[in-house]
Amino acid sequence: MKDQKKQISASQIANVVGGSVLGTDNPVASGVASLKEADSRQVSFLGNRKYMSQLEASKAGIVLISEDLQNFVNTSERTFIVCDNVDIAFSKVIMFFAPESIRFTPGIHPSAVVAASAKIGENVYIGPNTVIDENAEIGSHTSVGSGTYVGQESRIGAYCQIAPNVTIMHRCQLGNKVILHPGVVIGGDGFGFVPGPQGLVKVPQTGIVQIDDDVEIGANTTVDRARFGRTWIKSNVKIDNQVMIAHNVIIGESSILVAQCGIAGSAELGRGVILAAQAGVNGHITLGDGVQVAGTSGVVKSLPPGAIALGTPAEGQREFMGRLALPKKVKNLTEKIAALQDKIEKLESKN
Repeated sequence: MKDQKKQISASQIANVVGGSVLGTDNPVASGVASLKEADSRQVSFLGNRKYMSQLEASKAGIVLISEDLQNFVNTSERTFIVCDNVDIAFSKVIMFFAPESIRFTPGIHPSAVVAASAKIGENVYIGPNTVIDENAEIGSHTSVGSGTYVGQESRIGAYCQIAPNVTIMHRCQLGNKVILHPGVVIGGDGFGFVPGPQGLVKVPQTGIVQIDDDVEIGANTTVDRARFGRTWIKSNVKIDNQVMIAHNVIIGESSILVAQCGIAGSAELGRGVILAAQAGVNGHITLGDGVQVAGTSGVVKSLPPGAIALGTPAEGQREFMGRLALPKKVKNLTEKIAALQDKIEKLESKN
């Protein structure tokens, strides 16, 4: 393949990533790999000292390292490039070797069903078996993958990437440069029922979902429409696979939601919030800007800006670590009490 012939020298990599070369030679690389799998013609990276053992066993010819590691590496074995941010730098190297992005030729596939009332922008791609319903709008330079459904009166902005088998229900609004991965469902009904004399009665879900610019949503994630008003995902939010976002939830700018976490109805997340994998957030509470919730934690009450929460029910780091250490403290105290009792019994037996 053409991309397999790409080559780049260590000095060229340093120019690309804004780093500096450690080592006297200037090897040439033809690919990237992890420390465990790389050979002498590949570039790898090391950003944490605890993985030094992997570096020692690695065959990588060029390794990107963080500044705090430069005094711990042997430059006689391989060439190193010192970077301010190893993750970002390595991403740039990956992009150099990456194959060209998949591009779709603008046009509407013959098997697609596009309503006469739908508005389609310039240079739009609509794939096979896609349905664009009445009065929907698709912005310019957007691609809509095969088998996707775009509901009535929904609006998708420009330069969006909608993968195959995505469902966007009626009246939902997507901004520009939104990325939806396969299986995403936007605008399914919120889960609302009330007890009635003959059982549960469905509460109408009449609102919408609004997704602002530069949002990316992972595969099989669901975002429910609001009971009234809107479920709102603000700009630059990044959501992993299999995440559940309930009705009337608000997610602040640049927040990160990791796999399988869930947010109950009417919860509000501030700017830059991080929910780790399988974390849960109770309904009708607020997480302030910059809150971080550890994996599998359950947040049941509102948290102030900058809080770090762990456990179920979630609590602060100091409280969590104190409670975690309590059984060990109790065990130690029990052993000390037993030892003291033994001494007392021996003293009493002498008397």
